[in-house]
Amino acid sequence: MPFLFQLHPEHLDCGAPHLQHPLSILQPLEATPMFRALGLTSVAVASINNYTAVFLGTVNGRLLKISLNENMQVVSRRVVTVAYGDPVHHVMQFDPADSGYLYLMTSHQIAKVKVAACDVHSTCGDCVGAADAYCGWCALESRCTLQQDCTNSSQQHFWTSASEGPGRCPAMTVLPAEIDMHQEYPGMILQVSGSLPSLSTMEMACDYGNDIRTVARVPGPAFGHQIAYCNLLPRDQFPPFPANQDHVTVEMSVRVNGRNIVRANFTIYDCSRIVQVYPHTACTSCLSAQWPCFWCTQQHSCVSNRSRCEASPNPTSPQDCPRTLPSPLVPVPTGGSQNILVPLANAAFFQGAALECSFGLEEVFEAVWVNESIVRCDQVVLHTTRKSQVFPLSLKLKGQPARFLDSPEPMTAMVYNCATGSPDCSQCLGREDLGHLCVWSDGCRLRGPLQPLPGTCPAPEIHEIEPLSGPLDGGTLLTIRGRNLGRRLSDVAHGIWIGGVACEPLPDRYTVSEEIVCVTGPAPGLLSDVVTVNASKEGKSRDRFSYVLPLVHSLEPAMGPKAGGTRITIHGSDLHVGSELQVLMNDTDPCRELMRTDTSVTCTVPEAALAAPVPVCVRFEGRDCVHGNLTFWYTENPVITAISPHRSPVSGGRTITVAGEHFHMVQNVSMTVHHIGREPTLCKVLNSTLITCPSPGALSNASAPVDFFINGRAYADQLAVAEELLDPEEAQQGSRFHLDYLPNPQFSTAKREKWIKHHPGEPLTLVIHKEQDSLGLQSHEYQVKIGQVSCDIQIVSDRVIHCSVNESLGEAEGQLPITIQVGNFNQTIATLQLGGSETAIIVSIVICSVLLLLSVVALFVFCTKSRRAERYWQKTLLQMEEMESQIREEIRKGFAELQTDMTDLTKELNRSQGIPFLEYKHFVTRTFFPKCSSLYEERYVLPSQTLNSQGISQVQETHPLLGEWKIPESCRPNMEEGISLFSSLLNNKHFLIVFVHALEQQKDFAVRDRCSLASLLTIALHGKLEYYTSIMKELLVDLIDASAAKNPKLMLRRTESVVEKMLTNWMSICMYSCLRETVGEPFFLLLCAIKQQINKGSIDAITGKARYTLNEEWLLRENIEAKPQNLNVSFQGCGMDSLSVRAMDTDTLTQVKEKILEAFCKNVPYSQWPRAEDVDLEWFASSTQSYILRDLDDTSVVEDGRKKLNTLAHYKIPEGASLAMSLIDKKDNTLGRVKDLDTEKYFHLVPPTDELAEPKKSHRQSHRKKVLPEIYLTRLLSTKGTLQKFLDDLFKAILSIREDKPPLAVKYFFDFLEEQAEKRGISDPDTLHIWKTNSLPLRFWVNILKNPQFVFDIDKTDHIDACLSVIAQAFIDACSISDLQLGKDSPTNKLLYAKEIPEYRKIVQRYYKQIQDMTPLSEQEMNAHLAEESRKYQNEFNTNVAMAEIYKYAKRYRPQIMAALEANPTARRTQLQYKFEQVVALMEDNIYECYSEA
Repeated sequence: MPFLFQLHPEHLDCGAPHLQHPLSILQPLEATPMFRALGLTSVAVASINNYTAVFLGTVNGRLLKISLNENMQVVSRRVVTVAYGDPVHHVMQFDPADSGYLYLMTSHQIAKVKVAACDVHSTCGDCVGAADAYCGWCALESRCTLQQDCTNSSQQHFWTSASEGPGRCPAMTVLPAEIDMHQEYPGMILQVSGSLPSLSTMEMACDYGNDIRTVARVPGPAFGHQIAYCNLLPRDQFPPFPANQDHVTVEMSVRVNGRNIVRANFTIYDCSRIVQVYPHTACTSCLSAQWPCFWCTQQHSCVSNRSRCEASPNPTSPQDCPRTLPSPLVPVPTGGSQNILVPLANAAFFQGAALECSFGLEEVFEAVWVNESIVRCDQVVLHTTRKSQVFPLSLKLKGQPARFLDSPEPMTAMVYNCATGSPDCSQCLGREDLGHLCVWSDGCRLRGPLQPLPGTCPAPEIHEIEPLSGPLDGGTLLTIRGRNLGRRLSDVAHGIWIGGVACEPLPDRYTVSEEIVCVTGPAPGLLSDVVTVNASKEGKSRDRFSYVLPLVHSLEPAMGPKAGGTRITIHGSDLHVGSELQVLMNDTDPCRELMRTDTSVTCTVPEAALAAPVPVCVRFEGRDCVHGNLTFWYTENPVITAISPHRSPVSGGRTITVAGEHFHMVQNVSMTVHHIGREPTLCKVLNSTLITCPSPGALSNASAPVDFFINGRAYADQLAVAEELLDPEEAQQGSRFHLDYLPNPQFSTAKREKWIKHHPGEPLTLVIHKEQDSLGLQSHEYQVKIGQVSCDIQIVSDRVIHCSVNESLGEAEGQLPITIQVGNFNQTIATLQLGGSETAIIVSIVICSVLLLLSVVALFVFCTKSRRAERYWQKTLLQMEEMESQIREEIRKGFAELQTDMTDLTKELNRSQGIPFLEYKHFVTRTFFPKCSSLYEERYVLPSQTLNSQGISQVQETHPLLGEWKIPESCRPNMEEGISLFSSLLNNKHFLIVFVHALEQQKDFAVRDRCSLASLLTIALHGKLEYYTSIMKELLVDLIDASAAKNPKLMLRRTESVVEKMLTNWMSICMYSCLRETVGEPFFLLLCAIKQQINKGSIDAITGKARYTLNEEWLLRENIEAKPQNLNVSFQGCGMDSLSVRAMDTDTLTQVKEKILEAFCKNVPYSQWPRAEDVDLEWFASSTQSYILRDLDDTSVVEDGRKKLNTLAHYKIPEGASLAMSLIDKKDNTLGRVKDLDTEKYFHLVPPTDELAEPKKSHRQSHRKKVLPEIYLTRLLSTKGTLQKFLDDLFKAILSIREDKPPLAVKYFFDFLEEQAEKRGISDPDTLHIWKTNSLPLRFWVNILKNPQFVFDIDKTDHIDACLSVIAQAFIDACSISDLQLGKDSPTNKLLYAKEIPEYRKIVQRYYKQIQDMTPLSEQEMNAHLAEESRKYQNEFNTNVAMAEIYKYAKRYRPQIMAALEANPTARRTQLQYKFEQVVALMEDNIYECYSEA
């Protein structure tokens, strides 16, 4: 619609006071509006790339960006929040030096805003399709940029603008698109189209992912459509085929100058896999495949080359395949014998061949040829315990492997069981319609051949009808439940009556014999009668159904805001009747959350577009409205104008007053705080203009936006709603109100004493000191209590509170806490001691008396102990001979085990199973954030495990750094821009060094925070490892300077600074390849060996102690006789045959389950295993008896008041017993984990020692042998000897250098340490040795040895952890240079490997010498190596999340960082402090703050 501007005569003197000649216009201006919006204040226009970009400021502090095409049509819109609530000034100006920025102002600030955020678009289609005037696709950099940010963008085809359209995006087609797995191909042809420069002179490659690339070339210069040639990836590097699939899709990218610029897919197929994927339709699937496949009948195989088939009639189309034809079969009873004729087609080739009939069971039946087109399955007997079961029939050629004739439409045999699923006569006889020959005779039974046809059933029994009443107009869905309610619907179709009114049954709601749902008909008047069902015989209900006339009288409240949410109540009578009730506003909009009683209906009204009265309709059963003339008035929404105060303690609870209007219509209000707020709080409406709300608690000290929910609807002012309608997809809506959270106030007594004495009856006045804060609390907001008595506050100042107690505190002596409360914050500052001096005298006398008595008792106990010790020594001498015999027996057994276990373990571990390495990203997150990072602890999530049909647990670790950056959409533009700017600051070496030092100087910047910051920096700079390394080196130089001045040998001993954790992370990244390719296999074999050795003996399920271990504290110091048993176990749903599992007869049933799961899932990562709690174990003692085996049941033995866990020996399970394990749907958590059981109530192998009961126990169990537990320490030597080879292999792998992959990072860092030592005149070789040891073996390898779960997807039990601690200690001792002073009192953990330590030390020293002798690396070589490491794992982590977490520290210590930047000359010269302030302003939604002084 055109706008016409008509100027009046008084307007013709425009500018007269200021100009010599006034401005005037005689012709009216006529224009067509291209865009409409409310509240526009300013405009700036630019013409760029055939587009017109219009920037519009608003009164609400937002910037609207509109893109117009050549026809001046709006093609895209964006809304950016700049400063909410502050109008944008009418003057806006583009930056004359860089047109990519726009200057704009508000009343207090000036800001420089980027005209476009192109990097949010990741693909060319998104970039060009966004129709942003400034953004285009940079082809050779494969990213969306401004034109000036793209290299060579001025040349044709390097940069594609939005005006060219998505059709100009680079695209590629691969020829051939389908590749046969078994055919050789000389190469591939790539047809590249779209806007790309000529590729003929550029370095190209075809990238298949996983660092697999082949050479690519373009024969000559071309534009638009280019042809390239590429070598196919090597056959041994073809990706694996997915399960149940005959092809795999491969993504290939063209890589130019190190970047993938265009990609396409092609398919690799394998015809021979079709037989495995579709065994029952092999021929049909082969000939109907989308690939050129051929079927070989004689070989029963699918091939891609017809010449591979032997001479035989081979089909050429799916219709020619030998196959079974569908033929209906009559249902047969369970256990019944039948002969089944199977019609065949195209089966002449197989005539006479030996066939078997398979029904998907283990048992097969003989198949006999009747003629060339019919086969008969003889004497087929099928069983079922279900009501009915369908068995698919297929014909199978005798022999292995299984070969089936095609069954595109398989025949099915239905088997039924009359005894199941038919509890009454009607259900039993009703099965006749399904072909089930059942008869009712004291239950449902199979009809015999001589039995007569079934007769009639008893009369229907009606147990319940629902509802019991309905409206006169009918339409009520009446549900009738009972027994014998007809065999089929036709039995009762016209036989349901309520008195004389018929009820029409619904076919889809009828359940044979059990339930009828019918629609009541209209009644002539009020009526109450029983419900009658006639199904050849008549049955009546006990309850009556009543026809009533519901009425409505009134409605309250009669008005509410048009935003909806008002809870209304409609009063009337008989409102509970019928099956369906609707309340409609304006006859169309339903009222939600409906609840009703006999006299009222309550519901929540929907929102309305206009403020106006609307009729309210109450409708039963979808019929006409009940007359009542009800009207509800929609009024204008409540308006919130201000909140005060704007500050709250972090605990919350401060009363916030909300001012506005129209609050009298509000029923409920709640207040919530974004981002940092805890649970919302409920508010109180005082009057039509005031509401009070307790402030919600917060997670941290910060300023956060506040939202209100009025009547359950989020409050939004009208201007924000208008802007959201302007562009609903991208309008960024922000809250108008903010709340500043400050630390909780702190109080103390006047002299900071914790105890205050007071005599009852005397007056009491307290003086409370308050720490300085900025909350601005008023006197009524403090509450002081002494016990339960309030202390009246008299004086309140900034630092002091005076209060007095006017009532008596009681005459009795005692202690009363003195507490002060502000909102939800409650602090006890002291304790009031009531009483006089007489009490002290009495206490002193009592204490002296007790001391004298204790002295006498101690003397008596000493004498008694001396006599008892003498008797015990004599008894011990008499037992020496027996003990010596037992010791000799233990040593002999240990020596025998030492010789045999080595051979057994080597054989069992020499298997070709894959090592379950974790992906690099999970290795990094586990290593960087073990438990020291607050980010990791607060957000690391392990989803609950779900089991699939194969019993495999589907679980995947998630980590915030691996997922999307979860921020509110309203904050995303500013925060993304702020994070981008913050990233550029962190990539400034001067800023980052000052930043780290400033944080480390803060006393409250704990070690945990330092570790977290270092790991976050590592993630943020992972793509620039060379820069990260330079920062680490500079920080290390500062650390070395500090250590050299004190004790240089202590450097890097612990992780107490940011740089020490950065070094740990750097080593983890650089050593990952060595860890995976060299150390991974021997380390995994050692873990397997430890687990197997532990499992060879008894393990106490509750204490965790075991017969075989490396750790003395976990040694089972009892002679428990255990025998190994082999069990034949089948696992339901696991998809494999039964296995023989080795267990000990002393194992609990949970331990047996774990061993069975390990046997079945040995090639599956541990995170995908089912847990022992997810499965049941059943023992088939005989063909008719089976038992569910559990740790605790009614047969459990009780000894000394404790229950003993059940074992295999308890159940007397014999050798070779058959067990079945199956998944359970619902976990039984009543027992919980065995290791968490109360040792006072349960035990497994050894009852816990009870010193009080020991004398009694010795009398009751004198037959038990008493031996010194130290004799079992020989088992440590046995375990050590068994594992020695695996440990030696591991240490050699760690401390050896591969010629093909030398440790470049280790060489580089050791050279750096030697250079720093030389600069500082440190020539002591021991100091250098310690530095190297602290930086690599102790900082990286010991961490890996103690935490194998960082590297592998395995279960690290507490016992394995204890053994690894001993091994790690041996590794630490091997790397140490101090002599071990060992004696008979030394701990066994150090004594165990004392003999091997000298040899290991030689290996360590040789390793250091080899590193030293390597050729030094130049900075360029190291940087190239680091760049390759960065590229190898690019895009693995979300660096924005890491940046946001680092920013939290920057925000927390903002003043200190600013002071450090101001004090640093380089930072001051480059104005880093202003850039940092700009980051803070962007992140805190105050973009103008840093320019307020301009």
